[in-house]
Amino acid sequence: MTAPELVLTPTEMRLADLATIAGGISGIELMRRAGRAVAEAAEKLAAPGSRIVVAAGPGQNGGDGFIAAALLTERGYQVSLGLLGAPDKLTGDAAEAAKSWARRVERIEDLAFHDADLIIDALFGTGLARNLEGSARLAVDRMNASGRPILAVDLPSGIDGNTGEVRGVAVKATRTVTFAARKPCHLLMPGRAYSGPVEVADIGIGRKTLDAKAGTLFANSPALWSHVLPRPGLSSHKYERGHTLVASGGATRTGAARLAARAALRIGSGLVTVASPPEALGVNAAHLTAIMLRGCDGPEGLNTILQDTRFNALVLGPALGIHAGTRAMVAVAVRARRSLVLDADALTSFEGLASELHGAFRYAPTVLTPHDGEFSRLFKGHPDLLDPASKIERVRRAAAYTGAVVLLKGADTVIAAPDGRAAINENGTPYLATAGSGDTLCGLIAGLMAQGVPAFEAACAGVWIHAEAGASFGPGLIAEDLAELVPGILRELLR
Repeated sequence: MTAPELVLTPTEMRLADLATIAGGISGIELMRRAGRAVAEAAEKLAAPGSRIVVAAGPGQNGGDGFIAAALLTERGYQVSLGLLGAPDKLTGDAAEAAKSWARRVERIEDLAFHDADLIIDALFGTGLARNLEGSARLAVDRMNASGRPILAVDLPSGIDGNTGEVRGVAVKATRTVTFAARKPCHLLMPGRAYSGPVEVADIGIGRKTLDAKAGTLFANSPALWSHVLPRPGLSSHKYERGHTLVASGGATRTGAARLAARAALRIGSGLVTVASPPEALGVNAAHLTAIMLRGCDGPEGLNTILQDTRFNALVLGPALGIHAGTRAMVAVAVRARRSLVLDADALTSFEGLASELHGAFRYAPTVLTPHDGEFSRLFKGHPDLLDPASKIERVRRAAAYTGAVVLLKGADTVIAAPDGRAAINENGTPYLATAGSGDTLCGLIAGLMAQGVPAFEAACAGVWIHAEAGASFGPGLIAEDLAELVPGILRELLR
């Protein structure tokens, strides 16, 4: 089985570097290996003998650039190199690497980026902790304005390695080569958009070292959760595959619940029931076939239904209404201790009332699925949850605060568990930005939880499958299409 892909923060990567050096591989040897990886990546982008311009910074990233420049010159490329700062200011391994470059070192201001067939951006790596200004900013602006392809070393200069944010200005890379593992900025927006495709080069930092120094951040992919996907046996029956209950809104707000219910059924929940207000029973009955229907008159009705313990997973929120009654239904669900997915109105009904949810979900598997606006409204008045620049840190703090898995939706959806595990999704598509898409995601997650998939893995799998379905359909996608694409994706996953 393929191991889940670790994502290392800049600090964790430095610790892995140091551990590797302590194990007998010198810092300059790691830099030489990195430089070779950069040269090899450049050869894939530039024809033999073409012109390559290297923009080197004053630190480790610049050292990689010096070594790559020397190797590419040996291989017949026309290489020019410019340094940000003075050569005599280089220190440590970067100064040693600079000795490999026997040709002229130009000023960064004098590099002719517009004449290059390829630009190598080796200005700043993961250690950048300030906005780019002065000569550095001008160099980045000139690289971007050149219109030439750019290969970024480790990450595009100007991108924050932890958050993916632009520090004033950033290189818009054609491709990025990084070392040992991807960093958060390669998956988080806008860093992902600035990085282009990211190649991870092996420079001799082993998986054991990465495991020892990494935290609990992963790229979301089947390697992270496919081992817990339900695989029915020959003797399996529907009652073993769980019963998902989806609460419906009123007569004019029923579609969202049906989308969630359909998704839960398609992902494998053995039974699915829509809990409908009395005035919406006729509307829901006219649209449901394999999905069952129960009358549910507010919190009291939900409490009555949940006396039947076979309802083991519950979706609350899609078009349910923003009011005290919805909050009361959440309270009923929490007391019932069933697997629970809360979205949309179930979250917005707690606007400014997040303290009521502090630790509320520690007794039963729960997933909260806000988008940025819902997240901000829910945790209004809690700056410790809203202020961190890192999206990963915000979601981790929210998960620890509520006791639930929190899934912050977006182009770079982040999923975090109360124990600190987190994953960043990257297979999303803008075609998912359509009405009802989020309702379908709720159903996928609840349907997996009904079958016994743990909350974190169910959330990660639901997000990935949902995105894969959207991407496979493409233009013209509407929410009703998504659930029908799930069986084909499951067949591939379960082969």
